[in-house]
Amino acid sequence: MQSTWLTYALITTLLWGLWGAFTGLPSEHGFPDTLIYVVWALTMIPPAVVVLARAGWRIDRDRRSVVLGLAVGLLGAGGQMLLFRAVQSGPAYLIFPIVSLSPALTIALSFGLLGERTGRLGMAGIALALCSLPLFDLQLGQGAQGLGVWFVLALFVLAAWGLQAYFIKLATAGTSAESIFFYMALGALACVPVALAMTDFSQPIPWGWQGPGLAAVTQILNAVGALTLVYAFRHGKAMVVSPLVNAGAPLLTAVLSMALSGTTPGGAKLLGVALALLAALLLALQPETPSSPASQPVQGDAA
Repeated sequence: MQSTWLTYALITTLLWGLWGAFTGLPSEHGFPDTLIYVVWALTMIPPAVVVLARAGWRIDRDRRSVVLGLAVGLLGAGGQMLLFRAVQSGPAYLIFPIVSLSPALTIALSFGLLGERTGRLGMAGIALALCSLPLFDLQLGQGAQGLGVWFVLALFVLAAWGLQAYFIKLATAGTSAESIFFYMALGALACVPVALAMTDFSQPIPWGWQGPGLAAVTQILNAVGALTLVYAFRHGKAMVVSPLVNAGAPLLTAVLSMALSGTTPGGAKLLGVALALLAALLLALQPETPSSPASQPVQGDAA
């Protein structure tokens, strides 16, 4: 039902919007991004334990569930590792707009391989969402920047996160949402040693409240949002859920940042906010449209 997927998608948007507004606080106090990743991976554990307990500790262990579940987790975590490396070698003001287009890959795969379809409002919303995404991080007037390894890494991150969303939807056809999230958490934890190896421990690191403590408070929003995203994909179409969440969350982040700082962003970000708002409204108002026979029926889970 539309109300079910939309409810979960809006919860994800709210949680990720709040997370986006405050996620930079630990970094501002000197806590490395790689260690923030470690904290995020650990915050995946509590929601995984809660939903598995509610589901009677049932975990799907068939080969398809394990492969797709781990693929979801490793694509998300691996993309983050590549993003760390890309930002170290290239301009963030170009990398993040490229990465933000990952929903385009999810939409293409869902349309072509899953047979998902939507109406005119939905298509207009998807187009506006894709146009808005790069505008949130786009910074004009930064000067020319030659292509390099950073560009290839950014494309890999785009592909990883686009495929991750597609695989979440693909997995829901035979795997419970609780199991998918369990494997997501497992994949995130598997990359913790990589994040630790990338951390420069020779630099001073705040180990108190301003470091891991503040990171845990913000990253739990990210973790719970990832859980509700799985439920949104389980009940809704990936080609609608992905652009709605990926446009709606930065929209909320931008509004909160403006309210907290009391400043007005540049024209590009304001245009992104306007387009994202219109896109979210269109995607939310689009009535359910039957998918083509190519799409597989979604089986129930223990949610």
